[in-house]
Amino acid sequence: MGTKSNDEASAVVQSTDLGFFVAGNINDNKKLFGSKDVFVSKLDKDGLLKQTTILGGKGLDEATDMIPTPDGGVVLLVYSTSGKAVNINNTDRTHSQNNAPNTSSENINPEITSTVKTFIGKSEDSFGNGDYWIIKLDKNSNVEWQKAFGGSGDDRPKTIANTKDGYIVSGESTSRSSGNKKENIKEGTDLWVLNLDRSGNEIWQKSYNFGNRDVAMSLDVIRKTNKDNYSEDRGFLLGGYTQAEEKVKKDDEKFWMLYIDVNGKEEWRKYVEGKDKKNEERLVSAKLQSDGSYLLAGTSAEELGKENWKIVKLSDEQLDDLMENKDIQIYPNPVNDYAYVEIGLDFEGADIYVYDMTGKVIQQLQTRNKVTKIDTSKLPQGVYIIKASIPTQKDKKLTTKIVKE
Repeated sequence: MGTKSNDEASAVVQSTDLGFFVAGNINDNKKLFGSKDVFVSKLDKDGLLKQTTILGGKGLDEATDMIPTPDGGVVLLVYSTSGKAVNINNTDRTHSQNNAPNTSSENINPEITSTVKTFIGKSEDSFGNGDYWIIKLDKNSNVEWQKAFGGSGDDRPKTIANTKDGYIVSGESTSRSSGNKKENIKEGTDLWVLNLDRSGNEIWQKSYNFGNRDVAMSLDVIRKTNKDNYSEDRGFLLGGYTQAEEKVKKDDEKFWMLYIDVNGKEEWRKYVEGKDKKNEERLVSAKLQSDGSYLLAGTSAEELGKENWKIVKLSDEQLDDLMENKDIQIYPNPVNDYAYVEIGLDFEGADIYVYDMTGKVIQQLQTRNKVTKIDTSKLPQGVYIIKASIPTQKDKKLTTKIVKE
């Protein structure tokens, strides 16, 4: 899979049909939309390529993240410097979903058209130097909608996650209040977070500042089960780092995490300073652990080229209060077609059982994975019991409930 151009894969996710979506970029500006375009390839469960869709505008478009959606499709997050798409090699176009420019494959590199079935041009105007471009594709890689968000400066998206009612997106912004950005930056580069509904429409947007240049690297949705056994969003935990840009202050170089509620209100922030204000502190990854701790990994150096790895584990009552310290969890809950069972213990193999409320076993499967997908599409509405048995741990049994809508 690939072309003679410079192809870059940047994200892969498994879809609900057990196949895969792979997203990345193609550099082929003489044959496609712009200097860099985005591709999304759909593979079946055996890894066979089914279709590739190419999206782009006249400028540079880079895929930064992608998430699966419950309907079998994906939402793609793109950093875009492009405006609306223009014709490819003067080829006539028809129009695709949302009036986005589409193209036939005439005069396009035959090596690419052998697998590409759809070319989708960007339908949104640009706002500044760079924008958030968010695209929803269905299970067959057809574009359902696309949205652009940005101001007059440079707005660079980093991560996206599913919420109960839509999506949460985080990134960085140098834009003042302009375009469809509503808040001015406070200093240098600020965090910019968007909450969207399932159709990509804005619910709210917020900006946050830690110092001179703030960089977002991770985004976790915090969920808890209420008394009716329904899973609900409790807030969002963001991780990143701040760097000094010319103006060095005492605490300008640091790792940080930020907890906001479901409406974007800041609840608290924590950070770890470098040992010396001259140190370069660059976060690479931040992960929320099942025990309520938070791991931040990155590099620390007095100067570029002399980096050392730095790993920080944070844990306190505020983090503990966010987490459900369960050995077994299931999501989404309530469920429609598919559910995921997550076992929070180390194990070599487990048996998973689905019981109805009479105690009858209606589904059974074996797994070696921490997260196992179960098919709930044929279950009638009601409450079911999920049990996991781990033979190597004295046949330990873990139990939870799920609601089928």
